[in-house]
Amino acid sequence: MAKMPRNLPNYVTWCRILMIPLIIGVFYVPDTWLNPENKNFAATGIFIVAAITDWLDGYLARILDQMSAFGAFLDPVADKLMVAGALVVLLHLDRVEPLVALIIIGREIAISALREWMAQMGQAKSVAVAFIGKLKTVGQMIAIPLLLFHDDLMGLFNCQWLGTILINVAAVLTVISMLYYLRKAGITVEGPV
Repeated sequence: MAKMPRNLPNYVTWCRILMIPLIIGVFYVPDTWLNPENKNFAATGIFIVAAITDWLDGYLARILDQMSAFGAFLDPVADKLMVAGALVVLLHLDRVEPLVALIIIGREIAISALREWMAQMGQAKSVAVAFIGKLKTVGQMIAIPLLLFHDDLMGLFNCQWLGTILINVAAVLTVISMLYYLRKAGITVEGPV
């Protein structure tokens, strides 16, 4: 039985996973403890810290030469859990459309399954992360904190408006990237005959 490597990058990834319930839980704190505006601020801050750990764990793994198969598995799982958890909260708060949340979460599940299947066939590299997938991730990671914050930012712009535009763009990129990965795996998607 394989053991989880105990190293700093993996602990940072586990911290990201542990932050997910905090992002969600902040909105269940009584208003007498934390008013709605502060809940938005706290959830946004936690999400941003979690997103930074996504970069940090990979950076630490490289500079400390502590890359591992377990870390390579856990990192994308943590990312997908973080995005899905935030989207469920945003859906509950009526800050994101159900179809957008379904597209993004559904794609993450489908592509994870595709990667697992291709790995079992010895063709994992054929569905390696592509630029379109990275672009989609950047869009999500900017849109989600804006939607969590929800208010105007220093009177400059409305975060809900900008976040909605960005999450919709991310949803479109999500579909494009899913079709790209399916094609790379040799799976064609045809319309009705």
